[in-house]
Amino acid sequence: MRTAKITRKTAETEISVEINLDGTGTYDNETGVGFFDHMLDQLSRHALIDMTVRAKGDLHVDDHHTVEDVGIALGQALTQAMGDKKGIVRYGSCLLPMDDALVRAALDLSARPFLVWNLDLPSQKIGTFDTELVREFFQALSTHGGITLHIDGLHGVNSHHITEAAFKAVARALRDALETDPRKADAVPSTKGAL
Repeated sequence: MRTAKITRKTAETEISVEINLDGTGTYDNETGVGFFDHMLDQLSRHALIDMTVRAKGDLHVDDHHTVEDVGIALGQALTQAMGDKKGIVRYGSCLLPMDDALVRAALDLSARPFLVWNLDLPSQKIGTFDTELVREFFQALSTHGGITLHIDGLHGVNSHHITEAAFKAVARALRDALETDPRKADAVPSTKGAL
């Protein structure tokens, strides 16, 4: 089973993440940040990763530490659950429309973290959620998940739609990359022999 459980405790946050990469997209996410929970639910559902996230953070300061630290813990959980990456497809991409928004995500589960971010969010807030935290989450996920991740916003005027399209596009790309390659299920997808 490709599963992992990560707990992370700092002076600012206390996080637990449980995932199953071979799930059905069942989710139970409670971070204290409503919009962020909604985005984590989308990530789980569209990647078909079963996910349970619990976070207690210093929300009296702001949402930054909670969102970033969940990204760190989720990236660590992905790394742990993938193990040696034997048999995975490795690459995934998705061009995802949501109403006015069109977002492209492409990724490589390379163990070489790199984020290319070309996503403009027209408003500074979605409800009470700071839109700058969307990039912070994906930066933490990419870094601690060892993911080369490109996210490009091609169209969009509504920050909620653009953000949700980004989470769904990354989810669909992850789903493809994590699938077992039926033609090479016994090998690591690299000429180096390791990722």
